[in-house]
Amino acid sequence: MLRRLAKFILWVSGWTAVGILPDVPKAVLIAAPHTSNWDGIWALVYKVAVGLDVRFFAKDALFWFPLGNLLRALGGIPLDRSKAHSAVQQAVEMFETEESFYFGLAPEGTRELRDAWKTGFHRIATEAGVPVFFGVLDYRNKHVGITGRLDLSGDPVADLEKCAEFYKDVEGRWPEKATPVRFVD
Repeated sequence: MLRRLAKFILWVSGWTAVGILPDVPKAVLIAAPHTSNWDGIWALVYKVAVGLDVRFFAKDALFWFPLGNLLRALGGIPLDRSKAHSAVQQAVEMFETEESFYFGLAPEGTRELRDAWKTGFHRIATEAGVPVFFGVLDYRNKHVGITGRLDLSGDPVADLEKCAEFYKDVEGRWPEKATPVRFVD
């Protein structure tokens, strides 16, 4: 019933679920661009509509009753952002302990304009030995979904260049807030 409701919400809102579902048992799913609070809502509606079991970190301040219960049921894991450096290791450990595991995140790490994407998604995928799938939140075309795959090369700069090429025509809710896809030491 929830799946039908999610499909209806996408349809009535003019959004189209696009792309593919991962064809492997474990993967990092990135969603970009992340420029609005609505991004998480549309990503969750998509997740339910297509029946994708994906886990994700959300700032711990969101885990108040009853929202926290809903977020946990949808795959949310509270993240204390003052200890965010441990998030990569926590995600890698989840990959090691689960037979099937999809982990989703927004590589910008925030809705505000920054100098570059955070590379935690790349470190997680590299350490876990899993591919990265490209999720889109394209407000121009009202498309939400997973529309590509990246098998990491071991070269973060080259991999981020492939990400930049993939996302070059995807427009967030607030395009001026889209963080450039590039590697910064």
